This record gives sequence, structure tokens and C-alpha cells, in this order.
Amino acid sequence: MGAKIKGLLPLAVTAAVLVFLWVEIALNFTFHWVTVADLGIGIGLPQLFHLTAPAAFVTWGFYFAAGTGKIGFQKAACGSVIGAVFGLLLMLIGPNVAKFPDFWGLSVTALGLAFLLIIGMALSDLWYVPAAFGGFASIVFWWTATGLDRWSVGGGGTGNTTAALGDTTTAGAGAFGGVLSTPVIWVFVSVTVSLLAGCVLGLLHTTITAKITPKTGQ
Repeated sequence: MGAKIKGLLPLAVTAAVLVFLWVEIALNFTFHWVTVADLGIGIGLPQLFHLTAPAAFVTWGFYFAAGTGKIGFQKAACGSVIGAVFGLLLMLIGPNVAKFPDFWGLSVTALGLAFLLIIGMALSDLWYVPAAFGGFASIVFWWTATGLDRWSVGGGGTGNTTAALGDTTTAGAGAFGGVLSTPVIWVFVSVTVSLLAGCVLGLLHTTITAKITPKTGQ
């Protein structure tokens, strides 16, 4: 067991450092560095484009599941982007089938998209379904957290200003009293960029680990 732990130390140390850096950068980017205005509560109002810290961990994991290296990176990146596009289709189509407060329109749309997502495997090995489902899930998760724009009319907020945030009719239904309210297109862009960041983090993880791992006999 001791030998196994020693062998895992370079991988663990690299993971710890990269996780720290990503969380520090993503959250500060969203709530401190690139914001619309200071909310007076210690954080700022995020821009419509922001980094979604959890999404990167999804693709980081699928990078390893896909075998790491160039192939792992390609499969995780392509699969997650495909899933994100399908998530965008859900956000665009679902609310046209049935709006608030009925969820069946989203459920029926998701049914059709899930079918197509699996059938797509026949097109290419890069249509990596595990990462695709991860990308799709990340979009749905962040769409829910940011107010379910389009399904809930005005759920993504209006104007993205402190004045709009202070008015219940324009604040949106996003988390933290509307602070995270985000229109559909920016949910897609923000999550997709963060998913791809996770692929880069995975590649950095294995590359750095290989560099710092002692060679046999050393």
C-alpha cells in the first residue's frame, strides 16, 4: 500500500495544485475580476459571460475515462461540446413545447435529444457519449441555477445591471436573488468554455505528472 501511495503522489500533488488554481481563477473571474458592478456585499454582479467552476471537473474526469493523452483530450473535448450543443437545443426547443409551470415540454424534448445523442455514436469515435452526457448535464445544471431562461419568462434576467437586479420584474430567477440570472445563449457559451477548460486541465494534469514523476531506479 505504501508503494502505491508513493506512486500516486505526483498525480495527487498535481491535481491538488491545478484544482486550487482553477477554483481560484474561475470564482474570482466570475465574482471579482470581470464583473458589471460591485453589489456592496463583497462580490460583484457577474458579466453575462462567466466561468462555471463545476463544469471543468466534469470534462477533467472524462479526459481520464477516455484514456488521457491526445485521444483522451479529443474525445472529452468533442464529446462535451456535442453534449453542450444538445443542451442548447433543449433550452431553445423545450420552452416552445410547453412553458412555465409545465415541465413536460422539457421532458419530451430531452427524450428525443437523448435518443439522437446515442445514435450519434455511429458517426465517429470522437462522438464520446460519456462526455456528451456530461456536457449535456452541465448545461442543464447551469441553466437551472441561472433561472431557466425562456422556459420561465424573464428567468435569465433583463439588462444585467444593478438597477435591474433590484427590481423583481427584471432580476430574473437565477441563484442568489437573481445575481446569477443568465440568458440561454450565455449559459451555453459560459459552460462550453468551462468544459473545454476542464479538458485542458486534464491534459496539463497528466503532462505535469509525467514530468515530475521519478524515473524507475531514481
